[in-house]
Amino acid sequence: MASRPTVTILSADGTASGATHPLPRVFTSPIRPDIVQTVHTGMAKNKRQPYSVAEKAGHQTSAESWGTGRAVARIPRVSGGGTHRAGQAAFGNMCRSGRMFAPTKVWRKWHQKINLGQK
Repeated sequence: MASRPTVTILSADGTASGATHPLPRVFTSPIRPDIVQTVHTGMAKNKRQPYSVAEKAGHQTSAESWGTGRAVARIPRVSGGGTHRAGQAAFGNMCRSGRMFAPTKVWRKWHQKINLGQK
């Protein structure tokens, strides 16, 4: 087995005392890129701030379904006339100006705990 590298021991005033000691094995072990990436992405997640969409976003209109028998989809439609918005589909996540699918929430898990040994 190969001998470990040695380090010089310093005295209390900072000068070399002349004694040496073998370097611990932990400092000669290879660095694992998968652990480095996991810790790096985990620490980056701890800098994020919560965000979400408004609770009423996409539902601030008085749309009602036209029902069946009109040869159009049964999605709710904006009532009224005299504007381009009249008759447009509303509320659905597939509609223009509709709410998004699964709106973002502030109680999402934003932070990630990282073991001190891995840091």
